[in-house]
Amino acid sequence: MKFIRETKDGAVILLYVQPKAKKNEIEGVDEWRGRLKVKIKAPPVEGKANKEVVRFFSKMLGTEVEIIRGGTSREKDLLVKGFSSKEVLKKLGL
Repeated sequence: MKFIRETKDGAVILLYVQPKAKKNEIEGVDEWRGRLKVKIKAPPVEGKANKEVVRFFSKMLGTEVEIIRGGTSREKDLLVKGFSSKEVLKKLGL
């Protein structure tokens, strides 16, 4: 899968985030961008959407996650600590 890769610290998920959505959800893969498209309820103000992305994926995956790139962009790289890409895909149901 194009939107996930492994590093020594864990798996990195490449995200495209759409803030101010009706609900938090994974919409699918954006093939053009090569990223997983995620809708987030929070607005992109004062880091609220970023916090919601971290909270959403932490809860879904049951582990610590961190935005490592794209803090002010819709395109974000999310590090899932201690997990392989296969484990992440399985937990996300992809």
